[in-house]
Amino acid sequence: MLISKRKPTHPGGILKRQYLEPLGITITELATTLDVSRKTVSEIVNEKCSVTPNMALRLASAFGTTPQLWLNLQQRHDLWVEFNKSSDWQKIQPIDLQAS
Repeated sequence: MLISKRKPTHPGGILKRQYLEPLGITITELATTLDVSRKTVSEIVNEKCSVTPNMALRLASAFGTTPQLWLNLQQRHDLWVEFNKSSDWQKIQPIDLQAS
């Protein structure tokens, strides 16, 4: 399993630095565009909550990206966090798929 040593950027950080700031869009304006609450966008931008499939569809529509972009960013971030949070998963032994 290849997991980088450096924590992947949360999609909220990407949203803030590569979209909102350069385009001069506020959280409130984006929330209106996405038809969600300001709190929802704020929590994503401030990396307090995850990008859901529904939000990925909204962001993709608003910014001309794909929903997969947003979900892949979230998945990479989440997997890195879990990989580094606990080592319990390392105790799991592989199942012998050749046994009948």
